[in-house]
Amino acid sequence: MFRFQFKIFLALVLATSLLITGCATGQPNPSETGSPVEDAVVNLYTDRHYDADDAIYQAFYEETGIRVNVVKGKSDELIERLKTEGADTEADLFIAADVGRLQRAKDADLLQPISSTILEANVPVNLRDPEQQWFGLTKRARVIVYAEDRVKPEELSSYSDLGDPKWSGRLLVRSSDSVYNQTLLASMIELNGLDSAKDWAKSIVANLARAPKGGDRDQAKAIVAGEGDIAIMNTYYVGLMLNSVDPEEVKVAEQLGVFFPDQNGTGTHINISGGGVLKAAKNKENAIKLMEYLSGASAQNAYAENNYEYPVNASVEPNALLKSWGSFKEQNLSMSRLGELNTEAVKVLGEVGWK
Repeated sequence: MFRFQFKIFLALVLATSLLITGCATGQPNPSETGSPVEDAVVNLYTDRHYDADDAIYQAFYEETGIRVNVVKGKSDELIERLKTEGADTEADLFIAADVGRLQRAKDADLLQPISSTILEANVPVNLRDPEQQWFGLTKRARVIVYAEDRVKPEELSSYSDLGDPKWSGRLLVRSSDSVYNQTLLASMIELNGLDSAKDWAKSIVANLARAPKGGDRDQAKAIVAGEGDIAIMNTYYVGLMLNSVDPEEVKVAEQLGVFFPDQNGTGTHINISGGGVLKAAKNKENAIKLMEYLSGASAQNAYAENNYEYPVNASVEPNALLKSWGSFKEQNLSMSRLGELNTEAVKVLGEVGWK
């Protein structure tokens, strides 16, 4: 009798385990949808960690029948993992925030050129690799965020102005390890030359309210806490904070203004997130299909509405919140060139003592 009851218990445990495993990806079991049991897949390594992305991958699966298996991690760690795995990797696609990381993957010979008329139509030339090894998928503007009760927008103008002594002890920014700051400095090198960019970086260090620490959200919180008056931040962080489930984050963001620098000059700096098909991809065509989908109207709209990023696809409108901050002039620079300048930018940041 005991053996019979134990067998029933074991069967129930096994059934429950299989049910949990089948739901782990959030994508339906193909046998329940009429799809083939041998499901098509694309294996993705990504440093993006947003619920919006998971919903997009689910929508892609429902439309195409291609399951997206996602491995998340920090970009540099994923790049090292891909180097170690080599030709044996199961990964087909690499997606990362900022061109600096995409360039590192390219320099490591991890990516391959692809041909896609859809991607070429959806992604502007300056937001993709000239050799078609990576394509931008979303844009973020790196702006000046300020305390509305202590700073007037007319006091702000350009990135260069942030080095003015009037901002001494009032400026907040994250560390030199931030690829966003590296790419911002790379844009300064490209626009103004190495010496001028180095002088600018020195002036930023001289005006810091505190040693750089934390992420962009932490700079916003430090403004409201009175540690500084202005900060350099990516726009989408402000959007995420304003729509956060954490009421304290909402309260912080509601006290901040957003200013787009250099509107009378070269324009506001943008960075991207993007992706590339891996050289060792075993599901290359599926990876290309996913990239094409991510550049299309449906996914671009989802990025904009749920993650407050600017679309790279010109046919898609920005989110209403982004529109409320106003349209702005962008820097007209090649992202590929900024990726190439990443090493030089990191060197300068170290030389000027930007911790």
